[in-house]
Amino acid sequence: MADPLKLAPDTDILSANNNRAETPTPSWLKRLGNAWRDIAGSFSGSVRPDLSNESDIRDLRDQMQAYLDAKGGEVSARARAASLGETYLSLDGEGRRRFLQLMADGFELDKEAVDDAIKNYQTATLEDRPRSEIKLRNALEPKRTRLLTQFNTLPEGVKFLVDMRADLLKIYREDPHLTALEHDFRRLMASWFDIGFLKLERISWNHPASLLEKLIEYEAVHEIRGWEDLKNRLESDRRCFAFFHPRMPDEPLIFVQVALVNGLAENVHALLDQTAPITDPKEADTAIFYSISNAQSGLAGISFGGFLIKRVVDLLKSEFSPLKTFATLSPIPGLRRWLIQSLIAGSFTLDDAELRALKSIVGVDDPGEAIDKLLESTNWHEDETVAGVLQPIILRAGAEYLARAKRSDGIRAANPVANFHLTNGARIERLNWLGDTSENGLKQSSGLMVNYLYDLEKIETNHEAYSVDGETALSPSVKRLLKN
Repeated sequence: MADPLKLAPDTDILSANNNRAETPTPSWLKRLGNAWRDIAGSFSGSVRPDLSNESDIRDLRDQMQAYLDAKGGEVSARARAASLGETYLSLDGEGRRRFLQLMADGFELDKEAVDDAIKNYQTATLEDRPRSEIKLRNALEPKRTRLLTQFNTLPEGVKFLVDMRADLLKIYREDPHLTALEHDFRRLMASWFDIGFLKLERISWNHPASLLEKLIEYEAVHEIRGWEDLKNRLESDRRCFAFFHPRMPDEPLIFVQVALVNGLAENVHALLDQTAPITDPKEADTAIFYSISNAQSGLAGISFGGFLIKRVVDLLKSEFSPLKTFATLSPIPGLRRWLIQSLIAGSFTLDDAELRALKSIVGVDDPGEAIDKLLESTNWHEDETVAGVLQPIILRAGAEYLARAKRSDGIRAANPVANFHLTNGARIERLNWLGDTSENGLKQSSGLMVNYLYDLEKIETNHEAYSVDGETALSPSVKRLLKN
């Protein structure tokens, strides 16, 4: 597969569907707290959960500074880091916010050191220039970066930092100092989670129950309804692959679920039907990627989703030579909201026939208000008359939203899932009416789903056209929807 698959910028492509709280489980907290308490030794302390007392803040600041001053050597520094981590885990939401603000405000750049380093660099001789450059680079590293990297040396420290960043992502826009801390965090995470460090693993029913439970917990697109549902998704005609980091061997970072079928799948309920017969994967001609879930919200913005698809396609091709088609069956989060807002704004309009048909089943003149009222009903799709009126409108709106609605840069698709796949060189192949009639599918996209096709011979061309000019690759059927 062509290289552009590795260029996808949006790891958190399904954030609109993923409301999972990214907080450590009680067992994880207990195990980690006990381990770190042993390392912290005499440095362990006790603070109020909300850090409301100034003495708590002062003691924490002194402890952070003592680590930076390297008091007591490496062993002492590691113990102080364990004590700080143990303290953080004991805090409530307000306490964690204050902890992060203390790290952001009190341990930024040493401005005097930066000024001195700049002067030395500007006046350095050619012979002294390399040493002065090193000094400048060191001065430009915030003190808080050293605090963060020390946690990396502790047991399960990487997972701790991922969860700490998840906390930070919820609040960092409130404070410029927290924004700078998030920048430091993201830079470290991008380095530590480089694709070269990650291991791709196929997940099967034979994996430990503790890992399988995490698939159920982390699934962000189509809820896994218990063990039987999970087992069905891991049958011989299905595949599930995940990326793991060597320092987080029991925690999937991102995972993809694949169905091996014949022809493009158009309905997710049929795809996930537990009563459907298991087919022979060796006879399949199509691999359908029907769910990609990010398991760690603290890694939002760290790109490896595209790499995952590329690696999985290569593995499937080597295992099943008859596979000729690689496509997705994807949700369209935000479509319903976009449709109503666009009708109200007048940027998406209905023709006279559509307006007459709509008015005949709902006594409201405004089309946005009328469609919103119809879609509020949880079983509107079961009424043939209502569904017949809405079908051409929603199909055309889906094509318009995916193909033409752009972000402020005028290049990237407004829909995050579309942007992910289009950046990776896919083509919008087909819109599927009532492809997902679950509560979430109706709420977000009025039941509409989309197939993105990965034509291996055209990925490079599609990627370049989209990334440079915002040109979206479309199938003839989607183009016809846009013309109507």
